[in-house]
Amino acid sequence: MESDILIQLLILLFTLGILYTIYNFPKQALTRLRTKTRSTNQAHIHFIKGAQFLSKAQSNHRNKSIALNLAKSAVTEADKAVSINPKDPSAHILKALSLNLMGHKLPALRSLDSALSPPAVKALSGGEKADALLKRAEILVALNRKRRVDSALMDLLEAMKLGCSDKAKAFCLLGQCYEIKGLNVEAHNAFEEASRIEPDLVAAHEGLARLR
Repeated sequence: MESDILIQLLILLFTLGILYTIYNFPKQALTRLRTKTRSTNQAHIHFIKGAQFLSKAQSNHRNKSIALNLAKSAVTEADKAVSINPKDPSAHILKALSLNLMGHKLPALRSLDSALSPPAVKALSGGEKADALLKRAEILVALNRKRRVDSALMDLLEAMKLGCSDKAKAFCLLGQCYEIKGLNVEAHNAFEEASRIEPDLVAAHEGLARLR
């Protein structure tokens, strides 16, 4: 492992045009890099464990007790990852998904806020940010639909612009937001688009039925 670090450092030095060789690279800087690498790896280990717990919790939805305990374990691992690297948005998102599964929507919302705020948000790709925005919009609508609908709308529109992975859900939530705001034509069009993308989406059909 030490030789790999030295090779990476050598490449970095040449790239930056620094007129030093790896042998006279400051020892303190090398020590800091080693510590950072170990910390990052440890945070990743906790994240992977948490993601596995969450996956098992989602697959055990019929047994609420087991699912709850698994989700709690996922939160614990996410917290460990966050404590090591608070700027990593993936750990915050993992915590949010786990808390939401447990029914703790406000704490889940706060974790998503952390993931979508600087500096963590800078580490997200466009698609990852879009999906996080979509999830936050879903929670916002579920928490307090009238008071938070404008914030949910903003998240949804940005998520769709960035290219979220679940377009049917996005259009369905968009329809719900427009419906709450009394914009029935826009709501109908959104529900219709959601139904076109995913014909079996029950929420979209229910939304269209309400607007008839």
